[in-house]
Amino acid sequence: MSVRNPSLIMVKKTPAICVFCGSSPGRNPRHAVMARELGRLIGAGGYSLVFGGGNVGLMGEVARAVSDNNGTVIGVLPKFLRHLEPPLGSTEELIITPDMQQRKARMLSLSDAFVALSGGLGTLDEIFEVISTAHLKVHAKPIALLNIDGHFDPLLAVLSRIVVDGFAPAGIERHYRITKTPLETMEYLEAALRPARTAANADPQSPPEPEHSTQSRR
Repeated sequence: MSVRNPSLIMVKKTPAICVFCGSSPGRNPRHAVMARELGRLIGAGGYSLVFGGGNVGLMGEVARAVSDNNGTVIGVLPKFLRHLEPPLGSTEELIITPDMQQRKARMLSLSDAFVALSGGLGTLDEIFEVISTAHLKVHAKPIALLNIDGHFDPLLAVLSRIVVDGFAPAGIERHYRITKTPLETMEYLEAALRPARTAANADPQSPPEPEHSTQSRR
């Protein structure tokens, strides 16, 4: 595991999926089961994982499953949490930030897509960060909320209510996709990320095809 300053630039070779989730396992064991399955699919699918860095709770379940399935794991951890949420030892790269705000900024910039699993206040903060910035057209990255056993139902009710009460325009739900299983989540993200993945797999050493040869096939 390498630890580095967040000012350095990481060269991404594959699309990176950021997972927001709890640093606790929760009371229902299905949350951990779903977290492990999502991590397995991310790793087996050849994607990189960006996560909160800690080897605890659901975030640890996701990261270990990605690592166990040959995926690349990048953790982003605030300095003050390093001893409260010990980092995963198999993390290829651990980025230490000065505070929570810069942690979120780094996670957003490093990622091509976002998945939210069950979690607490920090997870809700991260969900609103990516949805609000999508709404403001800061990014157009796909966002999935994996709704395990109705965990996000009250949140969805709040989002509907702020539209009814006139504090957000109709149609904010277009910024995110509600999914029920890890497989459904990954199918949605794979379709959304297909152009980025095609570009990532292109051989950078190959020269562009001459324009006349392209025209000759039309």
